[in-house]
Amino acid sequence: MAFINMYKEKLKHNYEFLDKLFKEKGIDWAVVTKLLCGNELFLKEVLALGPSEVCDSRLSNLKKIKKINPNVQTVYIKPPPKRSIKTVVKYADVSFNSESETIKTLSDEAVRQGKIHKVTIMIELGDLREGIMGEHLMDFYQKVFELPNIKITAIGTNLNCLHGVMPSQDKLVQLSLYKQLIEAKFDRKIPFITAGTSVTLPLIFKSQVPTAINHFRVGETLYFGADLFTGGTIEGMEADVFKLYAEILEITKKPTVPIGELAANPSGEITEINEEDFGRESYRAIIDIGLLDISPDFIIADDPHVKIVNASSDMLIVDLGSSKRDYKVGDLLSFKLKYMGALSLLNSDYIEKRVV
Repeated sequence: MAFINMYKEKLKHNYEFLDKLFKEKGIDWAVVTKLLCGNELFLKEVLALGPSEVCDSRLSNLKKIKKINPNVQTVYIKPPPKRSIKTVVKYADVSFNSESETIKTLSDEAVRQGKIHKVTIMIELGDLREGIMGEHLMDFYQKVFELPNIKITAIGTNLNCLHGVMPSQDKLVQLSLYKQLIEAKFDRKIPFITAGTSVTLPLIFKSQVPTAINHFRVGETLYFGADLFTGGTIEGMEADVFKLYAEILEITKKPTVPIGELAANPSGEITEINEEDFGRESYRAIIDIGLLDISPDFIIADDPHVKIVNASSDMLIVDLGSSKRDYKVGDLLSFKLKYMGALSLLNSDYIEKRVV
């Protein structure tokens, strides 16, 4: 069985790096755990780091988080489904909202459960995922700010999650102005502006985050040290908190070009032939992992000589070149992971999860 390792010292290093950075800037922050797909082994490691607030997009994951640490503040980071409001109020201390009718339903349920439910109002800043349009913000707030058992503690936004719109100083200033307008019109303080996720983080190093922005939600950079502006790694952070290992099932010298009439494979792909490859051979290895677990686009072999060819549902094919070097059947190949690759693996029941 293939397996994925979480390296706890690297995770701790990245957490402490971010915690120090945010404290120096006077910014609160929350850890986003949706990547972990509710894996209790990994959740325990993250919660052991001591975050005061944890965000997730699945209610079943928030339930597990509350079971591990009832005192941590839990945040449901997408608009709540109306059919799940009872569970949202039970397991999420905070939820992200963009529909006044949903907040009214949250209020009714919070009254029934005898709880105060906190709300972050999400505002659209151009990426066109969740969020109300800025020109409707005042009317929206008017409808919800006096609802019983509801406490509006933040406004926020998401960028780069759908269409790839990047955060900027201008967009963050715009968000800050919305907070000022609400506070001036309604004479109500909103404690936090949660300005974004890992993608906004590099703006801190460029001194382009307005002082009014006082809350971040960080997942990808915690686990990958990622600078999402450059595509590289933030200096001083670890890039490989997670790593994939998979076993070699077969090594055989084979032609580079497939033999026979070509049609679409089960993924709907048609192989394109490079005429220069006719007559060439190379060593090919079959690896114990496939499309059911991960897309080949989201993994990078640690050995630079290993080239990923393609995958079927349960097997990955790699090209070892003209020499198989010291590889043999039963050996493990290791792979670096991109975010979406790790997400797929962590959601797969067929991949063993280990802490190192």
